[in-house]
Formats: sequence, C-alpha cells, structure tokens
Amino acid sequence: MNLDQMAAGLMRLLPPERAHALAFAMLKRFGRTSRARDAHGKLAVNLFGLSFANPVGLAAGFDKNAEAIDGLLNLGFGSIEVGTVTPRPQSGNPRPRLFRLTSDRAIINRMGFNNDGHEAVARRLEERRGRGGLVGVNIGANRDQEDPAADYVAGIRRFAQLASWLTINISSPNTPGLRGLQEAGTFDRLLGRCLEAREAVPSPRRVPLLVKIAPDLTEKQLASLIETSVDMGVSGLIISNTTIARPPLKAKRLAEEKGGLSGLPLFNPSTAMLARARQLAGPKLPLIGVGGIHDAHSAWAKLVAGADLVQVYTGFIFEGPRFAERIKSGLSKELAKRNFDAISDARGIETARWAAAWPPQA
Repeated sequence: MNLDQMAAGLMRLLPPERAHALAFAMLKRFGRTSRARDAHGKLAVNLFGLSFANPVGLAAGFDKNAEAIDGLLNLGFGSIEVGTVTPRPQSGNPRPRLFRLTSDRAIINRMGFNNDGHEAVARRLEERRGRGGLVGVNIGANRDQEDPAADYVAGIRRFAQLASWLTINISSPNTPGLRGLQEAGTFDRLLGRCLEAREAVPSPRRVPLLVKIAPDLTEKQLASLIETSVDMGVSGLIISNTTIARPPLKAKRLAEEKGGLSGLPLFNPSTAMLARARQLAGPKLPLIGVGGIHDAHSAWAKLVAGADLVQVYTGFIFEGPRFAERIKSGLSKELAKRNFDAISDARGIETARWAAAWPPQA
C-alpha cells in the first residue's frame, strides 16, 4: 500500500461527509500552489473547441459548490466538473445519505442535489477568472420546481459565460421525477428549450452543452435519446450517472440503502452502455465515459470502448489524491506499448467487444 492509499484509508475511518469536509479543507490549501505543466503530451485531447491536457476529469458531485477547483486541478486532472447546481440553494435529503461499501469499492448516495445555488457558485467562478483550467458546470432543477426545464434554462443563462461546458443532469435517481426527463417527447422539449436558451446568450462563444444520462436505460430508450441528441445538435453525452440497480454486493446490509450506486460494480454495465452508445451515435458525437474507473486499465477500457474523455469520482475517493497521476502514467505506458501517437488513436478500437455485453442480462 502506498502513502496515497494510506491517506485514503485514514479518511475512510471518518463518517463519509465529515471526511469529505476534511478533504476540502486540504484541497483549498493545495490550491494556493502553482500547477505543474502536464508531462504526458500524448494524452492531450481537443474536444468541443477546448484543449484538454489529458482525458482524466473529475466528475460532478465531488466539488458541488466550486470551492476547491484549483486544488483539484493541482492533483493532475485535465478538467473538473462542478455541481450539480440548482437555481436556489437546497439542503438535500436528510442524513445519513452517503454510504461507503468498502468491500465492494462502491458508494451509495442519496444526496439530493445539496448545493449553495446559482449565485454562490457563479461568484466563486467569477473570482477565479484568469487562473486557467477547464471547468464544466453541471446544472439541475430544484426539488420543488413544477417546471424543471425552467431551472435548466436559468442555469444556462447564469453559467454560459463562466463554464468551459455545461452538463444537463437529468439522470440523478435522488430527485423525484428527474429521470422522467429522459423519456421521448419530454426530452425533446427540454432539449429544445435548453438549446434555445444557449443561443440567446449574448456571447461570441457558444458554450458546449452536454447531457448526462442514466445507466438504467433500455435499448429503446438509449437509441431514442441518442437519435434526438444527434438530430438537435447536443455537444456530447456523459455516460453514465449512478445506478438504481443492485448487482450482487458483499456489503449486503448497506446494499439495501436507497440511492444511486457508483464505483466498481458499475464498471461493466456502464462501459457496455458506452460502447453501444458509440455504435448508435457514430464517430462524431463526443462521449465521456464515467462509472467504475479504479485504475489506468479501467480508464483505458472506457477509451477503447468509445469514450473521448473519462471522468472519475468513486475511484478517487478510494484510491487517494494521486489517483489521476497514476491513471495518466498508465495510459502513457499503454500508448507506448502499442506505438500510438495520441490517446485519440485508442478511441473505439474495442467498441464491438464491449457493446456485445449490452444490454446487461437480468
């Protein structure tokens, strides 16, 4: 066990949310240091008109309120996605709402979009203008909003000129009715309003607009959602959010907790779904692979299944602060072994193999 993993192990001795608060205190201090130039030149990716130093990003949910962006970037991530952010602050669901399944390398959460709201997050993003780094904003709807699309429109208007990209989160299982926005017809109307709002932003730059989807879709739902996304001009898809499914888990008592499951048990189904999405979407639609990445090998698998970029979350919690650097080192070694000139050369070379496992068997 290295020092990185020892630090992560010590953090796991604390209750999950208390450990998270302690990690943030340290990350804020680390954010005062200067970022070193990324040493893995072949890992650079150009996507959405943006230059990513490497394909390893941090998924939304860790830095919900844009409080530790610079500290996280200093850990070697190529990008950070903050949020989910709703127009009005909300406290989320009652505690306990975050559960570690250590023996499964997994987490169950039912946080419920706890966040400080648009204005507080926008103020923090405005304060760090000019510091560099790619920072996306994941936007959502308040729990009591009768017209969720209005909240997404508000998020686009508020963050379009502050974010490197925006992600429409319609796939969290912890806000009642939210996943219904992925249904055909409803999704079309939501997307239409969001794209119209983006076009109305008075800016010379059109912010990329992504959609984060659930891993629990059927083949029919996935095909419909992708067809609509391509037809309407979505910038990309993030595949996938947490799952409400419960595969066989070692932590049987905690497995009964309600909420979204993330981590290692999500790796195979989310990667198969990613590959199937690549087949359905074709080569042009950018895809970001999320779910169960726990080392360089699993990050590589997402890329060869069809992802342009990857995002991590639960693996970072379990593996510690040098997680991104270890993944980048492993990806660079894989490129050298295969004599590839760039990480983009690996995209989709094993799509067919991974897609053969979709849909997961009951």
